[in-house]
Amino acid sequence: MPARAIDTATISFGLVSIPIKIYSTSEPSHEIHFNFIHEGCGERLKQQYVCPRHGEVDRSEMAKGFELTKGNFVEVSKDELKAIEAVSNDEVGIREFVPRIAIDPIYVDRTYYIGPDKGGDRAYRLLRDALEHADLVGVASYSARGKEYVVMVRPFEDGMAMHQLRYPDEIKPWSQVPLGKLPAAGKAELGLARQIIDQLRHDTFDPTQYTDEVKDRVRKLIAKKAKGGEIVAPPEAPKPVVTDLMEALKASLAGEKEAPAGDGRGRRAANGHAKNGHAKNGHAKAHARTKRATKSRPHARGHASRGNKRSHA
Repeated sequence: MPARAIDTATISFGLVSIPIKIYSTSEPSHEIHFNFIHEGCGERLKQQYVCPRHGEVDRSEMAKGFELTKGNFVEVSKDELKAIEAVSNDEVGIREFVPRIAIDPIYVDRTYYIGPDKGGDRAYRLLRDALEHADLVGVASYSARGKEYVVMVRPFEDGMAMHQLRYPDEIKPWSQVPLGKLPAAGKAELGLARQIIDQLRHDTFDPTQYTDEVKDRVRKLIAKKAKGGEIVAPPEAPKPVVTDLMEALKASLAGEKEAPAGDGRGRRAANGHAKNGHAKNGHAKAHARTKRATKSRPHARGHASRGNKRSHA
């Protein structure tokens, strides 16, 4: 079933205008949502707004306000809000083109698909192919629904996608993370870490190998509960044990930890080491049995030297 557009707009760069349709990238039907209900009754609860002074407030009596200080609000009327909102012209005006890797993913807030609207097929394809050929993305301003956004337009599959970006002041500075001074890794540790990374390295990303196990479990539990069953909490997953870094790196490289699903390289390494280990243990045990047999039969060599070769064999 074809997707339904959630909005329309126009991409412009230079004197070129491209009518487009905007589509959501999410699948709401695959999400799991819970509602508040009255325990033991089953009726869904309704939300009410209450004023500490006057009690329950009807929606017709509600207004918006900005909190200047704790508990001190300045009220803004609907007309005033309308006056300060951005004028929605539904134009995605591209202001610059930059390399794709120039925009860090931390700026991405939401993602939409964009397709051509009526009469825009040729220009849409032209922009898409030109961006892909140059390995560039377009950065644009977009005014819609009373707000002004900064967005990134890039090629995706055989069409284009649009990412809504966050403004710099909406991102917490990295300097606020209490990181402290980190100890530098030694050459041996760094070398082992690189070997482990090489073992798990792939040239492409296959998202289908990742599934939301929690969501699947919730669906099964809800289905069971709906049939009159009882939901039992799963056992708590064991927490990883913090070990010596060097030993953990060596163990990971040796394949002692299970390799991720779909990647047999770690298991092959583990099997290889296990076989070598069994071989070494086998030789050691055989050598030990020979020494014990020699000590328990001190005349074996003497019989052999007198020509009892058959019994020796």
